[in-house]
Amino acid sequence: MKGRSRSIHISVHIHKDPAAMAERAAHILAAACEEAVAERGAFKIALSGGQSPIPLFRLLSGSDWGHHLPWDKMTFFWVDERCVGPDHPESNYGLARRELLSRVPATHFFRMRGDTDPEAAALKYEQQIREDFNLEPGELPRFDFILLGMGEDGHTGSIFPNSPALVEQKRLVIDQYVPQRKGDRITLTLPVINNARCCMFLVNGKEKYQVLSKALDLLAEPALPAQMVRPGFGDLIWIVDEAAATGQ
Repeated sequence: MKGRSRSIHISVHIHKDPAAMAERAAHILAAACEEAVAERGAFKIALSGGQSPIPLFRLLSGSDWGHHLPWDKMTFFWVDERCVGPDHPESNYGLARRELLSRVPATHFFRMRGDTDPEAAALKYEQQIREDFNLEPGELPRFDFILLGMGEDGHTGSIFPNSPALVEQKRLVIDQYVPQRKGDRITLTLPVINNARCCMFLVNGKEKYQVLSKALDLLAEPALPAQMVRPGFGDLIWIVDEAAATGQ
């Protein structure tokens, strides 16, 4: 990467509601998947939790899309995880399993083990990524696609304002206690996220209007974790609904 000029391609798509957002996101994801499989034989994607991706998960697992994607060529990772068991209502893996993975013939996925010791789980997940991407020491993985959301405080993944993760440069995955959520989390770090070929945010709801306005101010010094997602050599896509875009 040294010596290469930065080339960030940013696009913002505003849609009427989460259903329309999901339709746009599905087409973008499918195109990225097709390109990745054609060029590299596989599509490696990292998923996020929360409410925002649920319409997309349901759409992809439905009859119109369920047979459209090459599930056997897709490998699923996670951006972050709460330190709970896979059957816990707050598990990001559990959400994806219920809404997507159990409904499609996907066979390649690596969950963050939130039900074990957080530090050990983070180290194990980092090792899993290193092995799957066949990384050399000091090398970053290059995900084909990373699906992200954004909280009202501007956090993304489990990278929160004032989090140690904001300045982490060496690790691929870290564990941390998040005071705002009174619990432990495991998360990919910003260098990993920013090395992806495509990062796509899904943001909906009028309560996100203020923080979205700040996040999309590209001329301002990045202050929010979501603002710090700027792929150095890839696409940054924001898909938002009218409520988040207008505050109404």
